Amino acid sequence: MRALPRRLLPVALLLPLVASADELPAPLQALEAEGLTIHGRFEAPDGLTGYAASAGGQPMTVFVTEGGEHAVIGNLVDAEGENLSRAPLDRLVRAPQDAETWGELERSAWIADGRDDAERIVYVFTDPNCPYCRQFWQAARPWVEAGRVQLRHVMVGILAADSPRKAVSLLAADDPAAALADHQRGDTVAIRDALPRRLELALQENHNLMDDLGLVATPGIVYRQDGPQGGGRLETAQGMPQEDTLAEILGPRP
Repeated sequence: MRALPRRLLPVALLLPLVASADELPAPLQALEAEGLTIHGRFEAPDGLTGYAASAGGQPMTVFVTEGGEHAVIGNLVDAEGENLSRAPLDRLVRAPQDAETWGELERSAWIADGRDDAERIVYVFTDPNCPYCRQFWQAARPWVEAGRVQLRHVMVGILAADSPRKAVSLLAADDPAAALADHQRGDTVAIRDALPRRLELALQENHNLMDDLGLVATPGIVYRQDGPQGGGRLETAQGMPQEDTLAEILGPRP
C-alpha cells in the first residue's frame, strides 16, 4: 500500500503562479532541457521561489534563489521539521495526476459490483483465476450489500492461459455483474466460443493501465484515501488486504 501522510500548508503557499518557458529562471530552463517538467510555481520563505516539477513520473520541488541564478532540488523543511514541499506537490502535481488516473479507470472495461449511488467507489484489477480476488470479493460483501461501496472490477487476464478468455467472457455476458458474482461464489465461467474483438482490445488496455499504475499482483486495488491526512488522494494496494487496510480501503465496517 502506498501511504504518504502529510499536513496542509497555509493557502497562501499553494497559489499556483504558472510561468511560461521564457519566464523561467535560467537554472530551470537548463533542467527542462534535461527532461524536467515544470507544473507550477508557489511562494516559499526567505526569498526563495518554489516550483513543483516532475521527472520520470516522480514529483519533486525545485527552489530558486532570490537572484534567479541558482536552484536547489529537494524538499524544504522548516524549524519544526515540517516538509514545506509536500502540499505544493500534492496540489500542483499529484492532484492533477490522480484526476487523470481516475478518469482512465472510469473509461476502462470494468464490471460493477454494488449500487451505483454508493458513497465510495473502489477499482479492483481482477483476474478470473485469482483466489485472492475471490477472498477480497467475499470480504467486501458487508460494505457492498450495505450500499456503501461499489467495487468496479477492472478485468485482466494475467495468471493462467485461459484467464484472458474468461475475463472477456465475463465482460461479454448478458449480465456481467451476475456472471462475476456467480463465478466468485464458485461457478465456472462459461467461456464464449467467439469473443468480441472490442472487448479483447479493451482487456489489453486494462493490462496496459495496470502496468502504468505499477501494479503487478491481483487484486490490484485503487481507492481514494479519506480523512484529513488523505484528502481524497489515490492509494493502491495489492493482494488480499489485512483487516486494518480493508477498513482504510472500504471505510468503517457496517
